[in-house]
Amino acid sequence: MDGSGPPETRSTCPYCGVGCGVLLRADGRGGLSVRGDPDHPANFGRLCSKGSALGETVGLDGRLLTPMIDGQTAGWNEALGHVADRFRETIATHGPDSVAFYVSGQLLTEDYYVANKLMKGFIGSANIDTNSRLCMASTVAGHKRAFGTDTVPGTYEDIDEADLVVLVGSNLAWCHPVLFQRLLAARKARGTKVVVIDPRRTASCDAADMHLALRTGSDVALFNRLLAAIRDCGAVDPEFAAYVDGAGEAFAAARDEDGAATGLSEAQIRAFCDLWLGTERVVTVFSQGVNQSTSGTDKVNAILNCHLATGRIGRAGMGPLSVTGQPNAMGGREVGGLANMLACHLDIGNVGHRAAVQEFWRAPTMADRPGLKAVEMFRAVADGRIKALWVIHTNPAVSMPDADAVRDAIAACPFTVVSDVTAATDTARLARVLLPAAAWAEKDGTVTNSDRTISRQRAVLPAPGAARPDWAILAGVGRRMGWSAAFDHQSPAEIFREYAALSGVAGGFGRDFDISALASLDAAAYDALEPVRWPVTARQRGGRFFADGAFFHPGGKARMLPVRWQPPAARTGPRYPFRLNTGRIRDQWHTMTRTGLSPRLSSHLAEPFLDIHPADAAPLNIAASDLVLVESPTGRCILRARITDTVRPGEVFAPMHWTGETAPSARIGALVAGATDPVSGQPESKAGVVSVRRFDAAWYGFAVSRCGMKPVAPYWAVARTQAGFRVELAGSEPVDDWESEARRLFAANAGTLSSFHDAARGVHRIALSDGSGLVGALFVAREPVAIMRDYLATLPGTLSPQVLGGRPPAGVPDPGPVLCSCFGVGVNSIVAAVETRGLMSVDAVGEALQAGTNCGSCRPEIAALLSALNAREAAE
Repeated sequence: MDGSGPPETRSTCPYCGVGCGVLLRADGRGGLSVRGDPDHPANFGRLCSKGSALGETVGLDGRLLTPMIDGQTAGWNEALGHVADRFRETIATHGPDSVAFYVSGQLLTEDYYVANKLMKGFIGSANIDTNSRLCMASTVAGHKRAFGTDTVPGTYEDIDEADLVVLVGSNLAWCHPVLFQRLLAARKARGTKVVVIDPRRTASCDAADMHLALRTGSDVALFNRLLAAIRDCGAVDPEFAAYVDGAGEAFAAARDEDGAATGLSEAQIRAFCDLWLGTERVVTVFSQGVNQSTSGTDKVNAILNCHLATGRIGRAGMGPLSVTGQPNAMGGREVGGLANMLACHLDIGNVGHRAAVQEFWRAPTMADRPGLKAVEMFRAVADGRIKALWVIHTNPAVSMPDADAVRDAIAACPFTVVSDVTAATDTARLARVLLPAAAWAEKDGTVTNSDRTISRQRAVLPAPGAARPDWAILAGVGRRMGWSAAFDHQSPAEIFREYAALSGVAGGFGRDFDISALASLDAAAYDALEPVRWPVTARQRGGRFFADGAFFHPGGKARMLPVRWQPPAARTGPRYPFRLNTGRIRDQWHTMTRTGLSPRLSSHLAEPFLDIHPADAAPLNIAASDLVLVESPTGRCILRARITDTVRPGEVFAPMHWTGETAPSARIGALVAGATDPVSGQPESKAGVVSVRRFDAAWYGFAVSRCGMKPVAPYWAVARTQAGFRVELAGSEPVDDWESEARRLFAANAGTLSSFHDAARGVHRIALSDGSGLVGALFVAREPVAIMRDYLATLPGTLSPQVLGGRPPAGVPDPGPVLCSCFGVGVNSIVAAVETRGLMSVDAVGEALQAGTNCGSCRPEIAALLSALNAREAAE
């Protein structure tokens, strides 16, 4: 560890399911330094751009600091009593299924455990579901169908030892950058081949030996073709076949599959099959492109079938590996945070399991059937079946499919509670009660990453105001509902011991999840707990599953499933001719309540967009930087067009991060229908249908300000900068007085205005200054405004007499749009270095400017920039 200053605290990054270890050091003034933990087995010191910027996200700006009831501040006793009373009254009048919890992978395992215990064992309903339902529920269902339990057989070490890694529906380079760097290291050290299966050409394709741009939703057809080839080529493992049931039916279904559904050529399919069959050490990494589908569970089983048929599972360098989107999605699965599960991988439909958990908890009742999954849950809120709702650390009014209907349902719910770190979310603004929760770096507990490694998250900052840990809030309500003994929890260590002991009960049923050897940890041992992969029992610590052919179905065998390709639920047609894919971008997280606080992370892609193929844009008269109106059967959005051949003709892509707080017209969840997988209940977020047309704006605008702005326009998108804020705007109606509009936008009646107006061309430029420098500047034109945005974003608060020029004075460098967020390196800086220093490679750029040398997720963009510069030079 670094020996300077106060000691560092080992903790875990709160973003994706990689579960990177971090070293934290508080500065005593509310700030925090963050670096990767070189000893953590998930990342060995590496962090992505988001993890590297964590120190920029811990300020108190926007924090919820006290309980609120109907907009008025309240004490904890009053607030918790009010919540307990309303839930108790609702249950007494309408029954336990009239209430629901919607929770989050942002919860720590101890928080999740208390929530699950309260709902399923004491309220007596299974109406607790999690936003992980939107992330990996299809994987859970596929695992259970194949293995008998939700067991992840793969480990990160398998990536190090594989000879072929197949990325299916996973842009690993942007969504799990640290794992991608691990893959690149294996590629360099041992020549590991990489195949990317994805309708889009993503950053992950930069390292691919083969990119299969299959038609959206056709993964089952491709893997069935592979399974048929396994059978035809004699690649079935005869010894492992003795441990597997259902092979005959699965092979029969695969033999009938038509590869034409994939949109790939026979040569492409054959090349993939030959590579897979000819390489024993194969790891298949899959993520949301597989899960978020009305056939997501079948896609998972199509992949698992291929590994089971060949025995390529549970051994070093081979097997399926699901990578999760949230830091504790796995912990939520383990504690039964999903509506159709019990804690510790026990089954809610099993009478013996239910009785054992009820006895362990000494619970007065026990949910005896699955509860409502996420999409069903909010439909039940809408139609009045659910009358009291508690939302914890998630933003369903934005992130759920059919988000407009979900927003309206929450608004109409008789009683809604939100526990969160901020009141400034679309969902929190609809709540009757707001409860201030401790944030990351203020919370103490455990999380489980994608390869079953349990890590400690440790508090290093004090919780501000009245904020409390989630487990304490939940337990406080449980006590006030009359269950004092069951919820007399005093610490996360105590909760963890109880949870670990319950896992021993599950182990007694022969379940996979068993950490009972940790049930005796005292507070000191819990505090010092090192990362450990489960199971952790008296006989076993970590290790692999399934290589020995022992599975968890009755009879001990795995099951291959006969699956067949099914098209997405929504069909394209004349009214909605485009297939919509949604997903993440490199530097943002969920609905940006954390990453949006970092100017560095907001500088790469500062506004929402729609990727559309040139062949589709041209007949629609859509040019680069135009705004487009995107409509689906459930909603509409306005987005910035990016014309690119990274998407297939007929398909478009939009990121899902923007909200009513940051870009009200870009809530992508409003475009996504609520169609779900019939097995997993996971919604289809990758295959909606939409129409696209140019948004004919009367004017376009761009503004910078040192303070937050309050735009009023059909389109606006705001982002934080180092000097304040920036915003893109567009309107459909003319504005008569732009100077008054600028004052309103900057919320400043005083100050000195300077302006330039050319009414004939529709150009207006206005700057507002006071004694401390530039308050804000607004630039308006009839077309998308052509100015140097990244330079202008640095000017608020400075003396900038030439601001209306929209570009830096001679001799002042403009770094351009940020390309490398880790080190803040702009495009223009890279171009200048290439031209003046003769840099010829991505590594040379990294050596000169550091760009691409941390998480590496910008390396494909640097490579593309170098290629474009070389092409331009050749043309000249």
